Amino acid sequence: MPLPVNSPLRVGLIGYGLAGSVFHAPLIAATDDLVLDTVVTSNPERQAQAEAEHPQVRTVASADELWSRADELDLIVVASPNRTHVPLATAALRAGLPVVVDKPLAGTAAEGAALADLAEERGLLLSVFQNRRWDNDFRTVRQLIDNGALGEVRRFESRFERWRPKPKGGWRESGDPAEFGGLLYDLGSHLVDQALTLFGPVRTVFAEADVRRPDAEADDDTFIALEHANGVRSHLWMSAVAPQLGPRFRVLGSEAGYVKYGLDPQETALRDGQRPGPGWGTEPEAAWGRLGAGESPLTGGGDPVPTLPGDYPAYYAGIAAALRDGTVPPVSAREAVAALEVLEAARTSAAERRTVALPGRS
Repeated sequence: MPLPVNSPLRVGLIGYGLAGSVFHAPLIAATDDLVLDTVVTSNPERQAQAEAEHPQVRTVASADELWSRADELDLIVVASPNRTHVPLATAALRAGLPVVVDKPLAGTAAEGAALADLAEERGLLLSVFQNRRWDNDFRTVRQLIDNGALGEVRRFESRFERWRPKPKGGWRESGDPAEFGGLLYDLGSHLVDQALTLFGPVRTVFAEADVRRPDAEADDDTFIALEHANGVRSHLWMSAVAPQLGPRFRVLGSEAGYVKYGLDPQETALRDGQRPGPGWGTEPEAAWGRLGAGESPLTGGGDPVPTLPGDYPAYYAGIAAALRDGTVPPVSAREAVAALEVLEAARTSAAERRTVALPGRS
């Protein structure tokens, strides 16, 4: 049900690690119609950090303290490790609270679909934080496609690569199946979501997933090839062992291609303590991508394309609007389930060394 227009919507944030402290808390605090009410973390150092960075916030050690005062809150954000996403989102929905879950929504598509069913049964918002839809470069690619600047898109290449020859450890790199660690579910959640957002459902999935570093436990060098129902082919790379980084995007159409290097600046800005305001998400002309046909962007070929500003704040502004007015959330749970179906197929493909067809897609 839409919420009445009165005081700002009160948010309970579960988790204050990288996702909670760098992404969710600053973006919630920057949204006019939201207020960060409570942070859940059992780590005393993180409690102190949250209280220093957000002086009006209260900190508690357990999510159970949120359920006991559910009538005082308007939204729960789950930014804790992957294995906790389903139980915490389930508890929040059963307490009658709308939920935002950091990606991935769940470990399996079946679990994600069950969460979506529960939210729909209870008439509650359930959304997934796919912030990379508001990256500056992705917004620019989307505009070029919508404007017909590329003609008919035939191939979409997208990369998240880094050079990290030694594992950092932690649950994101854990080999425990319950953690859903590794790059397929971490960076792959973003790459697959972007491809589905642009080109729609997928017919077939082929993947390669390798563990390259001697001390690594989970995949750190992974590739996914998708054939979309509309004929577009998406090639997606995610790697922690790339000593030379490829283009972030290479999009090839019947009339022109677009090549873009470098990363959206918003994550770095948030890590550095910057907050949304004038000039947010912009990048210098030297970082712009190039559009053309028959030339190499590495030698200055093609025309420079001004990169649209990145806009992570748009996600929580959309969540606030959905809660107030009952409008469609910026990312739906069903969209997240579709991405999980692709990720599961990719995991099967890599393990069995075969192409996997998704049922009912033609």
